[in-house]
Amino acid sequence: MSSTYGENLKLSIFGQSHGAGIGMTLDGIPAGLPVDTEKLQIFLNRRAPGQNDWSTPRREEDRPEFLAGILDGYTCGAPIAAVIHNKNTRSGDYRNLLDCPRPGHADYTANIKYGGFQDAAGGGHFSGRLTAPLCIAGGLCKQWLEEMGICIGAHILAIGECGDTYFDPIDPELESIHSDFPVLDPEAGAAMRDCIAQVRSAGDSVGGIIECAVTGLPAGIGEPMFGGVESRIAQIVYGIPAVKGVEFGIGFDCACLPGSQSNDDFTILDGKIVTQTNNAGGIQGGITNGMPEIFTAAIKATPSISCPQKSVSLSRMEEQTLEIKGRHDPCIVPRAVPVMEAAAAIAIYDMILGNTQTNRRKN
Repeated sequence: MSSTYGENLKLSIFGQSHGAGIGMTLDGIPAGLPVDTEKLQIFLNRRAPGQNDWSTPRREEDRPEFLAGILDGYTCGAPIAAVIHNKNTRSGDYRNLLDCPRPGHADYTANIKYGGFQDAAGGGHFSGRLTAPLCIAGGLCKQWLEEMGICIGAHILAIGECGDTYFDPIDPELESIHSDFPVLDPEAGAAMRDCIAQVRSAGDSVGGIIECAVTGLPAGIGEPMFGGVESRIAQIVYGIPAVKGVEFGIGFDCACLPGSQSNDDFTILDGKIVTQTNNAGGIQGGITNGMPEIFTAAIKATPSISCPQKSVSLSRMEEQTLEIKGRHDPCIVPRAVPVMEAAAAIAIYDMILGNTQTNRRKN
């Protein structure tokens, strides 16, 4: 199934944007792991809609109801199941999209794939709304990783042409991220918010870039070739709607450098083998090398905009001007930051479970 991810844990996401509810099941989690539901809710609130001027006015509490897998504040070994009930839906805003697909959205391809039986309201199963259950699973995995000393943080690196500073690739300070609008430089954040306000007033949208860092990862996580850390993270990150590119370390910039500059020289610091630079983003041969893991993801502009767009009528097979109704984010990048953290947490925890099983077999 395309809505299932994982090798050692199994995450399955279900629901549609304007359906009765959305949710997830998470299987393969060991028993006895602590679950802090209040901390999880704080994490989910970072992604929830309708909380500020730069997001959609649709308001949803995004408060999960756990149906199974957690007992008295601990995992019990059974599959974890949670649902979020949709409450603030306006499906009538999307009726015309079955015949007139939105440019840049999945309306047309979904129609071809599912023969017109797809749920088009709010994007259905293709909607960014489905990242809420992803954040339930990722928020839990973040808690369990933190118990191991592994921390994950992300910030907005750019919105449009407005850019933030990069993480220090050797020692990213995750606590420096401003929580209200996740940037490292408040002045850059103010410029980004102005940019979002401008495109909103014009009925348009804007995209951006998110930078994510993972600290505390031990060396030796991951596999070569198709099981590499880059492959496993990229797979789940590309499952986030609007992600159009992922780079690890300096990414495409390494193609412009000779090996003498792109290679990360080894050294010993406090009795530990480290690299002097971190151009590889903490990954070599698909396996973590003990340095911070750093990657960036490009997020395209929200396809649902108020400006008139050129489309076609599928029933009449003729060109048509489309004016989109509904409630949409002028920029989804700020709300996608915790989603990026959640995706990274799920992938890393899945790989750690596999690494633990491998070590057990060897012992």
